[in-house]
Amino acid sequence: MKKIFYEKVGRRYLPVREYDQTLMDAMPKGAHLVCVYPGGQSTRYNVDVAYAPMIAAGRVAQDAVCKAIVKAQEVKPKSQPITEHQLKLWRELAESFRQDDYPLIRPAAVDAGEAAVKAMMEEAEKLMTHPSVKKAYEHFLLVCELTKDEQA
Repeated sequence: MKKIFYEKVGRRYLPVREYDQTLMDAMPKGAHLVCVYPGGQSTRYNVDVAYAPMIAAGRVAQDAVCKAIVKAQEVKPKSQPITEHQLKLWRELAESFRQDDYPLIRPAAVDAGEAAVKAMMEEAEKLMTHPSVKKAYEHFLLVCELTKDEQA
């Protein structure tokens, strides 16, 4: 059902916008992944069906992955302090001088990537405790094994 929205211009109301819920919810031809979560939803259009489980897992683990990347990208001294006392002093120094006045480095992107993958694996392990998720994963592995012989 279409709704028309009007705007008052002078003494008259003029149509300015149409809204069609059916049209807005319609999806184009192809495979799509819809994730609904508390507070919202996300839709990925034209998803390669083979990657749908990984994309869905990535969406579920997104917060944990982001936290892992932030932690992996924390600023640290170029050479590692040797003692606990040196570490304490370093943190105080880094906090008081900030990055502008003291040589700090950021870890490489590969370190952040590794942290992200580790976070996804940890989230996947948590999800695997649910019997339905475990059964679906076993089914996924079975399908992978069956198709592996065909592609060889």
